[in-house]
Amino acid sequence: MTEKEQATILMDKFIDLQRIKAAENKEKEIEYQIKTTKAKLEALGIVTTDLNID
Repeated sequence: MTEKEQATILMDKFIDLQRIKAAENKEKEIEYQIKTTKAKLEALGIVTTDLNID
């Protein structure tokens, strides 16, 4: 992974955290972030079912 790819990933994470912090409905925003991240992982062939914390 290049330095530019790492910077892009960290910028995306920072933006996601800022969205959660600023959200009126934090729970809804967190659920949205989980849903979109799971979709990205599954598109890459990564199984997410065992990653849930219950």
